[in-house]
Amino acid sequence: MQVQDTPEEWRVVATTTPFTGKKTSVRTDDVVMPDDSVARRDYQVHPGSVAVLALDEQDRVVVLRQYRHPVRQKLWEIPAGLLDVPGENPLHGAQRELYEEAHVKAGDWRVLTDLYTSPGGSDEAVRIFLARDLAEAEGERYEVSDEEADMELARVPLGELVRGALAGELHNSCLVAGVLAVVAARAEVGGLEGLREASAPWPARPFTA
Repeated sequence: MQVQDTPEEWRVVATTTPFTGKKTSVRTDDVVMPDDSVARRDYQVHPGSVAVLALDEQDRVVVLRQYRHPVRQKLWEIPAGLLDVPGENPLHGAQRELYEEAHVKAGDWRVLTDLYTSPGGSDEAVRIFLARDLAEAEGERYEVSDEEADMELARVPLGELVRGALAGELHNSCLVAGVLAVVAARAEVGGLEGLREASAPWPARPFTA
């Protein structure tokens, strides 16, 4: 048996959009089940996101601490953001987020992992990149506002983040998935050099060059 997610689409007999926000919306679909019954499913429609596990030469990860109102916590996270432009190359989005949130650039980019954040209630897809060969970005820092105005920036040893994730002290999904994926990749034949190229196809969010 090959363990691999596969495309499939059950028949939708009715659909509405009861809420439309600035970046996301809520859709309600009436979906035909295998027994021919119809079930209603509400879910968030999301443009997709990118996140960056930026790893420096001292094996430290660039992280930031930001207030997240829905969970009423300040979370340690890795740089991340929305794919604002339909069809945008996710690498370009990741490079932009690393610059805007950490004022850092990277010379080596690879795909670390792809995931759905909450597939039972949202179609949000995230591509997490590994960025290495870090340097400070040129020019002035990006002007921040709202929650980002209170953001803290740090470089934390990878091992400390792994420990915190496993201890239940760190909860951001991209940070947890990213640091554990780095550890797993290093244990595989080929190590980090065996990761997919930064331009690897992403069926969940097809993009142009």
